Amino acid sequence: MKEGRPIEVLLVEDDQGDILLTREAFELNKVRNRLHVVNDGEQAMAFLRQEDGYADVPRPDLVLLDLNLPRMSGLEVLAEVKADAALRTIPVVVLTTSEAEEDILHSYRLHANAYVTKPVDFEQFIRVVRQIDNFFVTVVKLPIPGNRL
Repeated sequence: MKEGRPIEVLLVEDDQGDILLTREAFELNKVRNRLHVVNDGEQAMAFLRQEDGYADVPRPDLVLLDLNLPRMSGLEVLAEVKADAALRTIPVVVLTTSEAEEDILHSYRLHANAYVTKPVDFEQFIRVVRQIDNFFVTVVKLPIPGNRL
């Protein structure tokens, strides 16, 4: 595995069970990356824009985004992120329970970097998080933080 700086991961999720599973997956996989969690779409946008109590948070290198969120849906968050020149280079992985073809197509039309259906089985969930981490940390070259050409 390529050694480098830990990446900042923003998990946008309102289900406490899925948050716990994701945290456990990071711990079990010995993931060095830092996981930040917000519970709705409006908090996600505030975090990403470093506003409203999030002024001192790091810019995420990767966003794991649920679609079914209160206050602002995941699709609305995805549309805003990809329409914002300062944010659009951040990879967004839709991580959701929805297997609806409409959600998949809509996510990719909004330029999601990947669409992953959450497994209900704990071991499978751990494997999925590990694969996402391995791909975005060891395979993909991410932009350098602060480099916003």
